[in-house]
This record gives sequence, structure tokens and C-alpha cells, in this order.
Amino acid sequence: MIIVTGGAGMIGSAFIWKLNEIGHKDILVVDKLRNEDKWLNIRKREYADWVDRDNLKEWLSYEENANKISAVVHMGACSTTTETDADYLMDNNYSYSKFLWDFCVKRNLKFIYASSAATYGMGERGYDDDISPKELQKLKPLNKYGYSKKVFDDWVFKQEKAPKQWNGLKFFNVYGPQEYHKGRMASMIFHTFNQYKENGYVKLFKSYKEGFKDGEQLRDFVYVKDVVDIIYFMLTENVNSGIFNIGTGKCRSFLDLSMATMRAASKDSQLEMTKVVEFIPMPEDLKGRYQYFTEAKINKLRAIGYTKEMTSLEDGIKDYVENYLSQDDSYL
Repeated sequence: MIIVTGGAGMIGSAFIWKLNEIGHKDILVVDKLRNEDKWLNIRKREYADWVDRDNLKEWLSYEENANKISAVVHMGACSTTTETDADYLMDNNYSYSKFLWDFCVKRNLKFIYASSAATYGMGERGYDDDISPKELQKLKPLNKYGYSKKVFDDWVFKQEKAPKQWNGLKFFNVYGPQEYHKGRMASMIFHTFNQYKENGYVKLFKSYKEGFKDGEQLRDFVYVKDVVDIIYFMLTENVNSGIFNIGTGKCRSFLDLSMATMRAASKDSQLEMTKVVEFIPMPEDLKGRYQYFTEAKINKLRAIGYTKEMTSLEDGIKDYVENYLSQDDSYL
């Protein structure tokens, strides 16, 4: 039985979809549903059991339960970059991860967990995952969420005992189905689609950095279906333990993203930017904390044998818009 924490969240539920697609249903889903619509992410999924996030420690304390577990895929976290309660973040993203690490050490299991590209901060030290733990410790996240992820990354390298295989995944800008419950934290594709459907145009921030024109701020956008393919690869192959960037390795602009989304939504490949994009001032509180460039270096991922091509931004958006966002049932 595979534990998937955050199993009703975006990446967690998409990974369960991936497992179901290949006929695997022996899954323990761990999450908290609260009043959100996350439950819709797992409405069509098949799994063996459900455990509330707060009850997992007790559930695993019973030997007959612990003996069932073959691996842990830990996608559960508070991923809200604007969360201000640092104690909550440290408990949810750091302490809980330590508990699962220790469980996998004791049971000699694979442990795959969600880190974040937010640990890189402004990118002043680049976006290279193939660096020493000492260099990783020098990263300066821009928010408390990124810090809570970085602290756990730093902690794992200090441990004398490790799981059978451990992989910390620094996710870049993940987009795709299953993100509908995330509100403000949902991807730009999701928000662009809805803005365009409602207003017929989209608003983008102006640029305040030399060398970047309006709308040409750059990000590494990675499709959620690629993300779960990589997680499955790490789960089923014997690969080196360590921290890995999960992105495409190719940055694209917000303007590219917006136009690809609106062209897919309108089915008009000739849609003109000047007619559907409005540039607006950036809020003052964002100007000093806004990333103008992120791009994952994925040489380390390729070096462990993951050879599948990443979905292009245009192809990922086309699939997302046509097969999910435009459908009555938008879920995997």
C-alpha cells in the first residue's frame, strides 16, 4: 500500500489518477478536506482507505497498519505562499515531514516528498539542484512557505540514517487539472482562462525591471501530467537519492502563456495580443519580491534516466483548456 499525503490536493490527486490509470488501487489517501472542494479531486478515484492528516500518526502506530505500507509519496503541505502563520507552516511542512521521514527510515521504504522552487528565492544563486548541501543552505526564500520547505531540505542532509531511497522534488510552476480549489494560488492558465471567458481580455502586470518588457516576465511552467510521470518514475525505478528540480528546463513569458490560453479557449490561432491584453500596475508590496525569471536546470533529472520529453507550454495548455477547463467535468 502506497501512502499519498495531500491526496486530495492538486499533485497528490493527479498522482492517484496516474496510479489508477495503470490499475493500482492499493493506496492510502491522507489529507484534510475541510470546507473546500478538494473532495471533487478524488470523487472518481479508487483507493483502499482514507485517513485524516491529523490521525495518520495514530493509524501508523498500529503494527498491522504500518506493515501494509510499501512507500510514502508526501505531497501534503500548506502551499500558500502568502500564509503568514509561520508556526503553522513549520508544523505542517517541516515537523510532519520529519515524522514521515523517520517512519520510512525505520521501515526501509522509499520516501518521495514535495519541496519547492520557492526555496530558490529571487534566484540570485541560480536554479541548479546539482549543488552541495552547504550551497543549498545559502538559499534565501522570499516567503515563510519557501522557508519551511528549505528548512526540511536542509534537515535531511544532516541525518545519519536515511530511507531506502529519498527524493525531494523542487516543483516549479505546476499547472493543470485538479487545481480548482486553490483560489488565488491556482495557476495563471486557470485565471487567464476564466478572465478571458468573463471579460474577453486578460490583465498582466507591467514590468519594473530593466531588460524585461511588460508581459515578458519569465517562469518555468510544468504540466501536472509530466509531474506525476516523474513521481511514478522515481517510485518504480531505483534512482539516486537527493534533491531534484521538476520543471521543463525552458522558461516562457506570461505573455506566451496568456496568448496560448486565450487562443485555445477561443479556438482562434490568429488572436492578436493588442486586442486581448491589458497591462496594469503591480501592487507596491509585490515590486520588491517579484521574480522576473525562473528556469529549472534538469540535467540531474536526466542523469538518473528520466528521458521522456516535457510537454510544451502550448501543448499542455491546449490539453488543459480543451479537455478539462472547457468541459462540464473538468477533473481527471
